[in-house]
Amino acid sequence: MDVDILMFVAIGFLAQMVDGALGMAFGVICSSSLIAFGLPPVMASASVHAAEIVTTGISGGSHVWHRNVDKRLFLRLAVTGVAGGVVGAYLLTGLPTDIVKAFVAFYLVGMALLIIDRVRGRVHEGVKPPPQVLGAGGGFLDAIGGGGWGPIVASSLMATGGEPRRSIGSANCAEFFVTVAVSVTFMLHLELAEYSRIVLGLVIGGALAAPLAGWLIRIMPQKLALGLVAIVVSAQAVISLYSFMRA
Repeated sequence: MDVDILMFVAIGFLAQMVDGALGMAFGVICSSSLIAFGLPPVMASASVHAAEIVTTGISGGSHVWHRNVDKRLFLRLAVTGVAGGVVGAYLLTGLPTDIVKAFVAFYLVGMALLIIDRVRGRVHEGVKPPPQVLGAGGGFLDAIGGGGWGPIVASSLMATGGEPRRSIGSANCAEFFVTVAVSVTFMLHLELAEYSRIVLGLVIGGALAAPLAGWLIRIMPQKLALGLVAIVVSAQAVISLYSFMRA
């Protein structure tokens, strides 16, 4: 295994540890890292989604094994998430990306503030979108933006009173089915053969981290998990706002 693949393994491992334990950020960490190394954004997104077929499957299985999944919540998220992802993939080329970036940026700011309030002991249970709406929105934004399932779905569930362990486990498990739906569309339209080394590296790193992440969220104190999620969501909100302002 050469140095390049080891680098992609390291990126995949780090990204999956964060994503599996906190319910978000695999796509953001991997995509931003690959783009920084010179990969075109569309190919970075396609490579990450291809790798996520394996990593989300293992991560979801780990959460099932550690009993982090609410079956009813999982089904609602998975069914509507797949539908939203398929629609988003088909509409990708005709949608104004600036509008999408603006919505995601300001949504993440709102979710970060709500989660910080939860860390302080306040719960906003009156603001609670149905899981079906979160699933459809998360799948749609994941398809058109190269990521967004975790920040939209997991953060919203936790911000509005959901138990971190069940919210993250259910969202991660449902993400596998959304990823497959989105990835199939990418594979039908793009040639990924020349980027197979990148995909392989991300898969190996993510596969090594996924079982550990499922165990970690099982034993992690709820307040600590919420605090870490607040930091990750806040960072993603800042990145999204910066990206939107530069566009």
